[in-house]
Amino acid sequence: MSGHSNKMSLEFSSRSENEAFARVAVAAFVAQLDPTLEELTDLKTVISEAVTNSIIHGYDNNPEGIVTITAEIEGDQIMLTVSDRGHGIEDVELARQPLFTSKPDMERSGMGFTIMENFMDEFEVTTELGAGTTIRMKKRIESKKALYN
Repeated sequence: MSGHSNKMSLEFSSRSENEAFARVAVAAFVAQLDPTLEELTDLKTVISEAVTNSIIHGYDNNPEGIVTITAEIEGDQIMLTVSDRGHGIEDVELARQPLFTSKPDMERSGMGFTIMENFMDEFEVTTELGAGTTIRMKKRIESKKALYN
């Protein structure tokens, strides 16, 4: 893979039943890097959180929305982008605080960004009110092959 990158892009309706599909699709794509089980679990969790954010917050559970995921592998790194064309986030700094939530009645809410930041090497949110939110993340995959050689 000398200097070449491998990319994929995925668009799907903002329905909660597509969260599992997105997780599996990204896991299947990243499998070529031979990640450890822990890395794979981290990536699946991060995708779940980001997709759920788009569906619940970006689109207020309106299934008409579109969530886009792009993944790019370059060397031993995976770059993930999850974006929506939903409401956008009013205060990103506030939204990034652990336990902050705009939907307090929902379980496990408020930890999404914190989880993403902790599991990934790089994490960035860009948002525009009324135009949507994009989350960009990057992670270096250790590769099981490297561990055993």
